[in-house]
Amino acid sequence: MLIGRILTGCCAVAVLWATGCDHRRPIAVASSNGPALASLSYPEWAVTEEHAPILPYDNPLTAKGIALGRRLFYEKALSRDGDIACSSCHVQQHAFSDPRRYSTGVRDRQGSRNAMALVNLAWNHFFFWDARGLTLELQAFEPVRDHREQFNEWSEVVQRLKEQPGYEEHFRRAFGTMEFDSLHVVYALAQFERTLISFDSPFDRFHYGCDSTALTPAQVRGKDLFFGRAHCVDCHGLPLFQDHAVANIGLDSLITDPGLGGVSGKAWHMGRFKTPTLRNCAVSAPYMHDGRFATLAEVVDFYADGVHLNTPNFDDHMYAWKLGAVHLDPTDRQDLIHFLEALTDSTFLKDPAFGPPLD
Repeated sequence: MLIGRILTGCCAVAVLWATGCDHRRPIAVASSNGPALASLSYPEWAVTEEHAPILPYDNPLTAKGIALGRRLFYEKALSRDGDIACSSCHVQQHAFSDPRRYSTGVRDRQGSRNAMALVNLAWNHFFFWDARGLTLELQAFEPVRDHREQFNEWSEVVQRLKEQPGYEEHFRRAFGTMEFDSLHVVYALAQFERTLISFDSPFDRFHYGCDSTALTPAQVRGKDLFFGRAHCVDCHGLPLFQDHAVANIGLDSLITDPGLGGVSGKAWHMGRFKTPTLRNCAVSAPYMHDGRFATLAEVVDFYADGVHLNTPNFDDHMYAWKLGAVHLDPTDRQDLIHFLEALTDSTFLKDPAFGPPLD
């Protein structure tokens, strides 16, 4: 059964529920009595003992807050030169990731990492490749100030928004104030980003939705490898296809990017990065924190025979590689790629609710 409802005031409004093997989204019938509180819509199986959405008490979801956050996500006034929005590096058809190896900010300043896909963020415990952002709200503060990204001052951003027709009214509807500041901006952005939910891939229809025809034979073989002797599931478990870890997977013998270690300063954190979701990974190339792999084939080849076992802080979760237990022949590798392609949620990639506002 799908979880999802919209509340108006203190009264619940009508919702049509999808049950059993039917994987349709719920249809909410909104009321006209005032601003609506909103809850996330996701399948019941998307919540487990280990994985559940994190919704802060001080930033409840509202229909107006989400709408404002969506508008701000595509707002280029957040950047110093007015050319860069959040959406410039987080492109919907690429699962809100950046198809460029290194994300580029104002004045063509290039970073050293690839922008992560924004998928099922409400379930995440921390943000950025190096895990330095502990909430979505804190994460949203940084790109505006980063000299490699939007490189602006928050006071300037707020002043620009106040000068644009309509924004004061949008903030009044979302937060009850026209005297908004940077905190209101990041709260709205976080609300919108929590709605970027993706749980409707062919794999989901096969595994959870009772549709035995949703996967091809090659994808079924790849699935068995993924959850079996390829050991992909050791870090990319259900339902998110990720864990809540910061790991060193043996990308390099000598660490060139400190990852979490650059934040904490601790030697045993060096070279550790957040485990990304594999949902929609077929459309979110390039891969790894530095975008070093251009294709899924390169990623699979790395795990098959390119892992550096001698890297400092090599993660204990990679025990199967330490034992030399991972062996993948060319057919295995191709089947794994076919399975990874079955994690694409085409509805999510085209959902107009996540695209630029029309007005």
